[in-house]
Amino acid sequence: MTPTTATAVPITPGLDARARFVTRVYGHVVGAILALVGFEVAFFRSGLAAGFRESIRGVPWILVLGGFMIVGWMARQVAWKLASKPAQYAALGAYVVAKGLIISPLLYRADRFAPGAITSAAQLSVLAAAALTAVVWWTRRDFSFLRGILRWGGMMALLCIVAAWLFGWHLGTWFNLAMVALAGGAILYDTTKVVKRYRQDRYVAAALSLFASIALLFFYVLRQLTRSRRLLDG
Repeated sequence: MTPTTATAVPITPGLDARARFVTRVYGHVVGAILALVGFEVAFFRSGLAAGFRESIRGVPWILVLGGFMIVGWMARQVAWKLASKPAQYAALGAYVVAKGLIISPLLYRADRFAPGAITSAAQLSVLAAAALTAVVWWTRRDFSFLRGILRWGGMMALLCIVAAWLFGWHLGTWFNLAMVALAGGAILYDTTKVVKRYRQDRYVAAALSLFASIALLFFYVLRQLTRSRRLLDG
C-alpha cells in the first residue's frame, strides 16, 4: 500500500490545480458568450444598433470581414502579454464590445432577411465547438501542429478580403465554408493549449482565445445561413 500512496500524493494536487484552471477557462468562455448576447440585446433594444448601422452604411462590407479577424488577433496578443488580471479582464471586455459592434450589422441582416438563422447558427456553433472540444479531450491528441496552418490560412483569408475590396470580387459560399473550417481548426488548437500549454494563471487569456475562435465560427456560420436563406427565397 505504501508505494501506491506515495505515487498518488504528488499527482492529485497537480490534477486538482489543472481541473480548477480548466473550469475557470470554460466558465469565462461561457461568461463571455453571455456578455456578448447581453450586449447585443441591449444594443438593439436601445436603438443604438440602428444608429450604428446607419453610420457605417458607406463602409464596404468586405472591410467588416477583415476587421473581425484583425480584432480577434489583436485581442489574443494583448491578453497573452498582459500580466495583471484587471488588464486581462479589460482586454476580454473590450473584445466582447468590439465583436458586438462588428457583428451587429450581420445580425440585423439575418433577422430581417433570414428569420431563424441566428438561432440556427448559434445552435450549430455550440454543437460544433463542443464536438471539437470533445475530440481533443477524448483523444488527447496534440493539435499544436495546426499553428502554422492557421497562420497561413489567416493570412490568405486577409489577402482574399483585400483583393475582393480592390477588385470587386464576391466572397461567397466557398469563402464562408473555408472560414468555418479555419475557425474549427482554431478551436482544436486553442483547446490543445488549454489542456497542455497555458500556465494556470492565464485562464483569462485562454478563455479570450477560445472565445474568439468560437465567435469566428458563429460569424461565418451565420453569414452562410443568411446567404443561403436569401438565395432560397429568391
